Amino acid sequence: MKLIALPAFSDNYIWLLHNDHQALVVDPGDSAPVMAWLQQHPGVQLDTILVTHHHADHTGGIADLVAQTQAAVWGPATEVLPTAATGLRQDDLVYWHGLTLNVHDVPGHTAGHIAFWAQPAGQAPLLFCGDTLFSGGCGRLFEGTPAQMLDSLDRLAALPGDTRVCCAHEYTLSNLKFALVVDPDNSDLRTYAQACALLRQQNQATLPVPLSTELAINPFLRSRSSAVSTAVRQRDARALDVVTTFAALRTWKNEF
Repeated sequence: MKLIALPAFSDNYIWLLHNDHQALVVDPGDSAPVMAWLQQHPGVQLDTILVTHHHADHTGGIADLVAQTQAAVWGPATEVLPTAATGLRQDDLVYWHGLTLNVHDVPGHTAGHIAFWAQPAGQAPLLFCGDTLFSGGCGRLFEGTPAQMLDSLDRLAALPGDTRVCCAHEYTLSNLKFALVVDPDNSDLRTYAQACALLRQQNQATLPVPLSTELAINPFLRSRSSAVSTAVRQRDARALDVVTTFAALRTWKNEF
């Protein structure tokens, strides 16, 4: 299985997975990058579209791709998508040319947000997490609650550490600026921030990133750690437990 990040808009990634014959894409907010890639690889047929949530920058290209390729669409059962789709919920499975994708409910950014986890043979696992988990950050809470997002991130954090986290946006550097304010003594974070800055200087993606790295550097996955929770509580005395601490951390990021 070959994984490609197709840039879209100013900072989106449309993830494309292919086996030299068939391809799937995840969250195609724009059909143009996908069709351009397919035209450059005429031996590959797009047959599957996976969707994590309903926002337009993740769904805007679906109708055109379906019209041009007749690809099947799979997405969250409780959200409205631009075309007919097979609805998915927690623990559902999507089978794609020998690959099994496990569905996780991860509400928070949107109410019905889902993520896909898969283990390609002989390769590190893959996580297509949409706007729930970013490198160094997490999605804004547009429709869900802090408790929901914390639970969703806990579910993703429990996946194998070598999982390749395929976030839907190149938000890494801005997230790491915030993370370094929250957790300035984290040597893993400082090293990772330097590496990501170099990648972006070379116009390379910072993604995918191993989940083990995120567990070491992402304040939203480390909100229970003494370093992060202490920093949050020094800023907001109302952060008295794990949920209110996470909520205050997310508010801090919103205002950063």
